[in-house]
Amino acid sequence: METVSPHKRVVITGMGAIASIGHTVDEFWASLLAGKCGIDQISLFDAKDYSCRIGAEVRGWDPAQHMDPKEVRRNDRYTHFGFCAAKQAVAHARLDMAKEDPDRVGVIIGSGIGGMLTIETQHKILLERGPRRVSPFMIPALISNMCSGMVAIELGARGPNFCVVSACATGTHAIGESFRMIRSGEADVMVCGGSEAAITPLAYAGFCSMKAVSTNNDNPQKACRPFDLNRDGFIMGEGAGILVIESLEHALARGATILCELAGYAATCDAYHITSPDPEGRGLSLAMSRALSDARLQPREIDYINAHGTSTPYNDKFETLAIKKVFGDHARQLMVSSTKSMTGHLLGAAGGIEAIVSVKTLQSGEVPPTINYETPDPECDLDYVPNVKRRADVRTVMSNNLGFGGQNAAIIFRKF
Repeated sequence: METVSPHKRVVITGMGAIASIGHTVDEFWASLLAGKCGIDQISLFDAKDYSCRIGAEVRGWDPAQHMDPKEVRRNDRYTHFGFCAAKQAVAHARLDMAKEDPDRVGVIIGSGIGGMLTIETQHKILLERGPRRVSPFMIPALISNMCSGMVAIELGARGPNFCVVSACATGTHAIGESFRMIRSGEADVMVCGGSEAAITPLAYAGFCSMKAVSTNNDNPQKACRPFDLNRDGFIMGEGAGILVIESLEHALARGATILCELAGYAATCDAYHITSPDPEGRGLSLAMSRALSDARLQPREIDYINAHGTSTPYNDKFETLAIKKVFGDHARQLMVSSTKSMTGHLLGAAGGIEAIVSVKTLQSGEVPPTINYETPDPECDLDYVPNVKRRADVRTVMSNNLGFGGQNAAIIFRKF
């Protein structure tokens, strides 16, 4: 394995989550361990003419309870989720900005699609009422970096601030690049993760036309079945997963509660196809191998992988192949699960929400299941923690995410 030069150690001190199965980290985690599925019939628009009519919507949640109602009106739903999850994470970390150097606190919150609802709503206004009626807030609301900007304004954080956009690898890339900034000394604290709100008519039409989504509309709770022989496509979710990460020395100096350590990260590209993963799993294999090298770990030291596990025929097969390539005989001892079976696929927010799953697994010693695993696929032959949670001594966790365009990201979390 490659050797790396010494860096600052990086720890996680706060988390915030909004998803279909919980509007806080505690609600979300309890639902996961119970095997609760957040997928149901779409209510956000009339989906009767769509081949996929199900999704994992965030229901019964009012952003105006957590942010200025005026800002709610001016911003897209994806910003609502990311902003409010970031507030949760900052509160959880007990980060007092009055005691921080604002130039050393940064924000990287990614979104795979950004303000899709704003684009669709304002385009309809343009066509029906003319250009003068388009909102002056349209452009700020739709751009994918606005969530990062809004969080920085709220905190007064003047450190590194931008948005990662890499489809479904976005959230993990945002956390990984934030990790690198702290490790190299560019920042002391980063608020990072992903947010997505793409359950909209146009986005759904596009994914349906690609035939990427499940058509098991009559049984929404059972439709997402990663690694199962009868999987037929992903189901979209929405929400946000945000972390507060900081250098170990900074966390200790301010007396923060350390949840776990961020140990390694890597990003690669398949350079193969715009939507299909490499059939040899080369890009993901390289990402996992490099993340292990970055963390100075041997494959046998990983206990659990939170898989990308989208419930599409190709992803699950090729991800399994990549895991077996990297981990060899140890692949049979690994626990691997896909929590997308419960949350749906949050696209750019998937890596954020799944990072929280990884941290909670380390903290609790409970591994969330892959629900709806009923018929084994001979080509997906690992331990996917089927259907019920499992108690285990978990010391090190890897989380994988892949995105259209061939982007891959792998990140490693370790008990502190």
